[in-house]
This record gives sequence, C-alpha cells and structure tokens, in this order.
Amino acid sequence: MTATETTPSAPAAARTPLMTLAGVSQVFDTKAGPIRAVDHANLSINPGEVLCLVGESGSGKTTAARMAAGLAKPSGGQVAFAGTDIWSMNRRDFSTFRRSVQYVHQDPYASLNPTRTIQQTLTAPLLKHGVVKGARAAAERAAELLTKVDLTPPENYLPKYPHQLSGGQRQRVAVARALTLDPKIIIADESTSMLDVSIRISVLAMLGRLRDELGVGFLFITHDLAIAKYFGWNGKTAVMYLGRIVEFGPTPDIINAPTHPYTRALIDAIPEPDPDLTKTKGTGSLRSLEIPSLAHLPPGCTFHPRCPLFEGGLCDLTVPELVEIRPGQSAACHVVARDGAEPVRPDEPAR
Repeated sequence: MTATETTPSAPAAARTPLMTLAGVSQVFDTKAGPIRAVDHANLSINPGEVLCLVGESGSGKTTAARMAAGLAKPSGGQVAFAGTDIWSMNRRDFSTFRRSVQYVHQDPYASLNPTRTIQQTLTAPLLKHGVVKGARAAAERAAELLTKVDLTPPENYLPKYPHQLSGGQRQRVAVARALTLDPKIIIADESTSMLDVSIRISVLAMLGRLRDELGVGFLFITHDLAIAKYFGWNGKTAVMYLGRIVEFGPTPDIINAPTHPYTRALIDAIPEPDPDLTKTKGTGSLRSLEIPSLAHLPPGCTFHPRCPLFEGGLCDLTVPELVEIRPGQSAACHVVARDGAEPVRPDEPAR
C-alpha cells in the first residue's frame, strides 16, 4: 500500500497494486454550494494487505470507500483495479471488478434483507453468478461459509432470519455474504463499531484469520486508532481530515510515533489505563474542538483553526502537501515538514 510521496518497500514495489486511488476527489452540489467530501486522495492496496483509513466522522472515509467499491464515480482522479480504470471498463470487466471487491457495512441489521433467511441471503449470489449449480450445492456452500465465520453448527443459523440473531452474529453473516464471490478485497466500513467490545474483538480476530487464510486485502474504515492498531498492525494507516489525507505510513509508526498534530490528537483520544503513560502522550491541547464545515473550509491547512502548532502567515495561507517526514511515513504539515518530527520517546508504548 502506498500514498503520495511515500516510497514502498522493495517487495511491494515489485508488485502491481490490486487497487489504486489516484488523486480521487468527490464534490457534491448542495444548496450551500459545492461540498468537497474527498480532496485528491492517493492510496493503493496490494493483495492480502490491510490499509486502515481513520479519522473523525465527516472526514470523508466512507465517501472514499464508496469510490473504491465502484458505488460512486469520482468527480476527479482515477480508481484503478489491477491497473485498469474501473470507469473505462466494459460491462463484463466492471462486473468482474464488482465481484472482486465486496463491502461490509456498519449496521449488520440494515444491510441484511429482513425478509430472507440466512440461507437465502447466502445462496442468492452463489446462484445468480453461477458460483455453484443447483440449490443443494448452494446450501452446502452456504454452510461452509458460516463455518468460516465461526457460526457453527451452520444448521442452527441457515433457517433463521436476521432479527433472530444477535448483532455479532448478523455481522458474521454479512462477512459470510461478502465471501460468497471469493473477493480479492473487502471494504469494512466501521464494521465493528456497533458491536459490544467483547464481540468486537472476536469479530476482528475472525476477520484477521480470514485475511491470513484467504489472502484477502482489506480497506478497513474506522474512527478508532486503537481498532486500527489491533487489526492493521502489519499494514498501513492513512489518516483523513476533512477529505484530505494528512498522514500515511506503517501502522506501528502511526501509532507509536505520529508526526501530524491531528494524528497526535486522535492518539490522545484513546483511553489509557496507565496514568504514567497518559502523562507522556500528546503535544498540547487543541486550539478548538469545533470541526469546520465542509461548506466553509478555512484557507490554507484546514486543520489550522484547531492546531496547536499553528503559525500565522503560513498555515492559514497555503495548503500543505503530503511529504515524507521519516522513511515510509508522510505528513501534510508545514511546521512538521520544516522542523522535522519529534524523535520517538523511549517510554512510548509499543506493541
């Protein structure tokens, strides 16, 4: 996985990214004027890798995910799958792309048809796309999929309706449905945020096992860096703020040594049970807790009204570019790019 101005490792560089978002933007026309929900985002995902996209609500994460899934056409830039612009594909190739990229939504109850049994939900795509032939083979495959997502014995779940399952069980069914067409990428959009903490961990563990066993790449959307740390430790993390990527790098570096002040604020928001570690966190309070409106974005760096590193005449005039601060780690901050990032503290919590 790569982002603008970053240098991938040698093994990653030798491979063609499975999916690439190159300078993608999404502008919505509203009564208040044009709203730029995503602004020139550059990301890529390699086979079997995890890219975590994190940020506050309204940062543009879901809009970027919808463009990656082909559910929304970008206003600018290009979404490419296996090196081909998805919006220049013919109908057959676009159908293949849509089968290869599956979406797991935040709310498992809303994403499942309440009038269909679990068996009907899982067998419908299998039969429609000719993955199996015949109802019996489809039912057997549905049972296998439920076993993969730890819903056993599957016979207990196939005849049930979504309302007869718990939230965690419904989300596992949603994941099983995403696996019906043997996808190469799964886009998980806040897929654990509505679950209890204990259930959340078990679902994340299940997703991690599927990633390792099936070699599926993940675009993992979350507002919680603690979740990104747990699921995407061996992958990369991109931090979004008001539609722009403000920091990108390996997840351990983003968690243990953030360079952008917004990323540091997100890290500070993670509850820390150890008071000694809490004292070492952060670089100062935000200047404001209010998030600017997308309809009236501030000039220059859009984070400058809240940024503790703000410098007048610099941050409020020019939009910062995403530049490499440390090897493999980039940030979009005038002050950090000029002065350099702080060294990693020896008492910084690490995995």
